[in-house]
Order: sequence, then C-alpha cells, then structure tokens
Amino acid sequence: MSAVPGQLQSAFDRAFAGMSEVRQAFTPQISTREVGTIVSIATGIAKVSGLPSVGFEELVTFPGDVLGMAFNVDEHEIGVVLLGDYWHLHAGAEVERTGRVMDVAVGVGLLGRVIDPLGRPLDDNGPVSTSERLPIERPAPPIMDRSPVTVPLQTGIKVLDALIPIGRGQRELILGDRQTGKTAIAIDTVLNQRGQNVVCVYCAIGQRASAIAKTVAILRDKGAMDHTVVVVTEGNDPPGLAFIAPYAATSIAEHFMEAGRDVLIVYDDLTHHARAYRELSLLLRRPPGREAFPGDIFYIHSRMLERATHLRPELGNGSLTALPIIETEAQNISAYIPTNLISITDGQIYLSPSLFELGVLPAVDVGKSVSRVGGKAQRAAYRAVAGDLKLGYAQFEELETFARFGARLDDDTRKSIEHGRRIRACLKQQEFAPVSVPAQIAVLLALTARLFDQVPLDRMREAEHAVHDAAAHIPADVSARFDTAGALSDDDRTTILALARKALEPFEPQAPVAPAAKAEGHVDAAPTAASEASPKAARKPEPESAPTAEAEPKPEPEATATP
Repeated sequence: MSAVPGQLQSAFDRAFAGMSEVRQAFTPQISTREVGTIVSIATGIAKVSGLPSVGFEELVTFPGDVLGMAFNVDEHEIGVVLLGDYWHLHAGAEVERTGRVMDVAVGVGLLGRVIDPLGRPLDDNGPVSTSERLPIERPAPPIMDRSPVTVPLQTGIKVLDALIPIGRGQRELILGDRQTGKTAIAIDTVLNQRGQNVVCVYCAIGQRASAIAKTVAILRDKGAMDHTVVVVTEGNDPPGLAFIAPYAATSIAEHFMEAGRDVLIVYDDLTHHARAYRELSLLLRRPPGREAFPGDIFYIHSRMLERATHLRPELGNGSLTALPIIETEAQNISAYIPTNLISITDGQIYLSPSLFELGVLPAVDVGKSVSRVGGKAQRAAYRAVAGDLKLGYAQFEELETFARFGARLDDDTRKSIEHGRRIRACLKQQEFAPVSVPAQIAVLLALTARLFDQVPLDRMREAEHAVHDAAAHIPADVSARFDTAGALSDDDRTTILALARKALEPFEPQAPVAPAAKAEGHVDAAPTAASEASPKAARKPEPESAPTAEAEPKPEPEATATP
C-alpha cells in the first residue's frame, strides 16, 4: 500500500513538468479584430458603424452566425445586406469583419444536390462534400480567351431546334407572360441533356416552395438530377439571398466550364432578381430611376451574363450556355427589364399567350423569336429544311389572319393554309417529352415534302408518332451523318422520305371509287373527261334561263296593284 502514493506522486510530477514546458514554450500573440455595432435594422438590411476598413461586398458576421454583405460603404456607416434570418438582431449588437468576399462551394460533389446560395444543403442528404470555393463575383473571360459558338445545344423541342437553334456558349432569353410555359421549356432542355455530357445548373430565384419541389421531383423522376445542381431561394427568403443566388449559381457553373465541361445554366427568373435588387437599393436610399430601379440595373445583369461563353481549346474548350427567363406584363416586351435583357443576350424565345390559349404548346411565337448565334452552330441537316419551313409558317400566319375576314381564297392560298396548319400541328409537343434528332429530322423532311398535307388534322398526332417510330429504322450510316457538318445527300433524303411515306400510308384518306369504275376497271380516261365536261355544258344555260324566270313574275304584282 505504501507504493501507491509514491506512484501517484511521480505521475503528478511528470504531468506538471509537461505543463510547465508547454507554458514556457507558449508565446502570446496579439491579434486585432475590427468590431462594429448595429445602428438600425430594416427589412433585409442593417446599418452598421465602427468598421472603417471594410471593403465593398466584404462579408461581415452578426450574432447567431448570420452573414451580411457590405453594400453601401459610406464615410461614417455602411449598409449591409443580410443573408439569413435577422429577427433576433437588434441595434447595438456587435458586427465583425471576416476579411473575405462572398464565396460558394463548387465541385463535382454538388451534382444531384439542392443547395441555397450560401452552399448549405436543402435536400436532407447530409453535408455537401466539396473542398474548393470560388467567389460569386468573378470577371468575365476576356475576348481573346473566347471561341466562336459552333456546337449546337439540342433542346429536344422541335420548334427550337429547327427554327430558333441554340449553340453551346450562347445566351438565349426566354420571355413571356406568366403561366405561358417558360419554365417548362427550360426543364425540357435540362431533361434532354441526359447522356449528352452536359452539366446543368438550375437557379430558382424567389419561386414558391411548392413550384420548386415540383421541379425537383420532375428532375428526379426523369433521371436528370445526376447531372444537375439546383440552387434555390424561396419567396420568403431575405432579398439579399435572392440577389446573390444567380451569381453563386454562375460560379458553380464556371467551375465545370473551366474544367473543360459543357454547362447549361437556367435563371428562373431574373424578374424576381431585379425586384430584389430594387428593394435593397431603395431600402439603402440609393437614388431610383426608371420604374424605381436603380441606375445600374443593366450592369448587374450584363456582368453576370457576360460570363457565359465558349472557351478556346487551349483553355479546355468548355462552354457555358445561359437561359435567362423574364416575365412580361400584358405582352409588353418593350418594358425596362425585358429590353435590357434582349440587348444583353444573343436572341430571345417569346411565348405568346394567344397561342397558349389556342392550345399550341409550346406557345413559341416564331415571328418575334430569334437566335442571332445559334444558326452558325445548327446541324446542316436542320439548316437544309429550316429555311423553307420558317417561310411557309410565316406565310401561313399572314394568310390565316387574312382568311378570317371571310374572303374567297384561290386553290394555292387554300393549300398554303392547309400546309401551315400541318406545320403548326407538327410543331406542337407534349411537356417533358424531348424528341430525338433522327425523329425531328424525319418529321421536318416529311413536312417540307408536304407528305402530311393529305393527313386529316385530327389524326396528325398519330401520324407524327408513326414517323417517330419509322425514324428508328433509319440506317446507321445515315444517322451518323446527322452529327456531321455536311449536308444530307439526295440519297439520304430519299431514304428518309421513303420511310416517312410508308409510315403515313395508313393515314391518307382513301378516294371514293365510282360504281361504274368498280364494275369496269378498264374505263378509259377520255370518257371520264367527257362525263366531267358534260355536266359543265349542261349547267351553262342555267344562268341564262334564271333571269327570264325572275323577269316574268315582275309585272304580276303591278297588274294586281293597278285595279
């Protein structure tokens, strides 16, 4: 028992000796922290004093780990945009600098995840596993680092791939009134990138939580979440989060582009983004301009969309294709924000409410839509038929408007209208059902060759599906030429049209056979022509006899009226 106290004493001596060595080796270091105080709190912003060295867009921390971004840097106080719940903050609370700007997690670990603009997961799948971060505000690639847009981005939507093509590295605006199918076009494009080695980033800005949940469920059901990152801000989030969301999503997309990948990013929608920036600017007492938007509203969108490009092969040959969405009011595409985005982007897809009401879906107005870059990247097989198709459709729209006045139409005009109706019927497409390239080219060639003109309108959908099925039997060597830069040869056209013609045979109306022709199959054409001419000859004297029959009863009323 006497040995136990001795062992304890030696253990204590060793422990104290080690602590003494550590204490002697420790050198205290003095570090400075810049701390300010909250002056006032408003909806989504805070006025802070006591941070003289803070920089523009620098992150600051509030109690409760709430982040803020320095937005107004004045002489005596700064205006901070709050990036989280701020209901517990109050005047007098401490604010501390972080010394870094706003950044976001990037990397392959984000694929299949739903996150907020701060990189926090929202999908209950655990923390995000990434080791790299990028600032949300980055300069756009210089001109000499860019390459021309030469590769098409297939959307799977016939009217877009044929008439309004989009190239990889292009910025194509989608605009239209609310509830006209803008998001559906963007989601269809994301779904069609499955198996195309294209990474997709979907940025929902200020959307309803139910709408976001529906979109994510569609992407999961269709197997598109494997190549998609979803960045979400809901309608009840602070306006600061809605403002930084598209910039954070663009940085996530740029990381993949700089790694040599092709990326598609959807901003849904920038109308909410502009309104969030207007709200922040008015709360921070920035001077308002047209429609109460601040003067730099154009710049916040241009500096973001300029980051979409196609890099040179020396820099990885990656591309970033942007599909911003804008909501118009009462079909007014000449409003402030829509005209800003039209001038920034490389084309626009306009969705017409009148076409939507007629059941023409997608309701793309071909006359007001344009792609200024994608035509150079469009496949030669599309380019061969797109010109005639667009011209025929434009003529049909003008003739259809003229025919509503009840004017008499000649045979050529009537044929043009019937052909245009078939074009419109073929350009209709169900939601979330992308069409493959061979099926699209087979349908477009059949339209150009007027093979659908004999099909009744009520059977057009069945006929189109028959052509889709026939496109699966196109020879492999012909299908391989769809992806090349060369145009289709005459033999290729003949092969495709023969398959389409055979598929459409059951849908063509059968001509009625006269009884005489049934009895005598060898009736000559001359008697038929004579029989067609004889009724005309018999009808010739009728107009001459009709006036005499009308002239005879005229004196009778006069005779009865004289007595």
